[in-house]
Amino acid sequence: MAEYQTVRTAPGVRTAEIDAGLRAHMNKVYGTMSVGMLITALAAWAISGLAVTSDPSATGIMIREGEYLSGLGAAIYTSPLRWVVMLAPLAFVFFGWGAMMRRASSGAVQLAFFAFAALIGLSLSSIFLVFTDYSIVQTFLVTAIAFSGLSLWGYTTKKDISGWGSFLIMGVIGLLVAMVINMFLGSPAMMFAISAIGVLIFAGLTAFYTQDIKNTYVAHAAHGDQEWLDKAAYDGALSLYISFLNMFQFLLMFMGNQE
Repeated sequence: MAEYQTVRTAPGVRTAEIDAGLRAHMNKVYGTMSVGMLITALAAWAISGLAVTSDPSATGIMIREGEYLSGLGAAIYTSPLRWVVMLAPLAFVFFGWGAMMRRASSGAVQLAFFAFAALIGLSLSSIFLVFTDYSIVQTFLVTAIAFSGLSLWGYTTKKDISGWGSFLIMGVIGLLVAMVINMFLGSPAMMFAISAIGVLIFAGLTAFYTQDIKNTYVAHAAHGDQEWLDKAAYDGALSLYISFLNMFQFLLMFMGNQE
């Protein structure tokens, strides 16, 4: 009789364990992403402060009345180094992250994520020289509210949205091509359209990635490979971090007030 009761209750117990593990896993994803966002914000703010000086003899490049680019600012924003700053995060995502997920320990993957967040802060620091602090904070809060709602929907919906992935990734590729073309055209109308479409694409990716993180955990939790699950949490945090960051930047095109 005792054996019979064990067989009867084991599936329920196992489900409860997976549910508890899933909650812990999602908390780790969101927690890691939040720390990454904080690192990015602090790095961007600190670097933007070092990039500005009141001494006109530093570089002679005025950005606002009474404010000039420092030597560091000129190196980051006007020299060929700006291409390294812009392209290094892309190189990391496309070429470095996958290799680390396969070969590195979970601790090394976590450190790599935080290093990536700091690198993004370096490339994002110029927004503090262009937009007012108030509009940056306002846009960040709007993005946080929208992101939370979209991610919650992706987590709770019973609808299978796995088919969105390939369509949305194709949209990202098209968006990148359009942005490169507009670098030469300089069309405000095209930039407006790119920003609007970009917000929609990364809103969809936020919900898609959240459901994918959930489904991936449930599919692999029974194997008990904690090292892999830890790395999967950092991988999920990176996906959601990138979605949030892009939503923020595209929304800033609409909501940001320039200095």
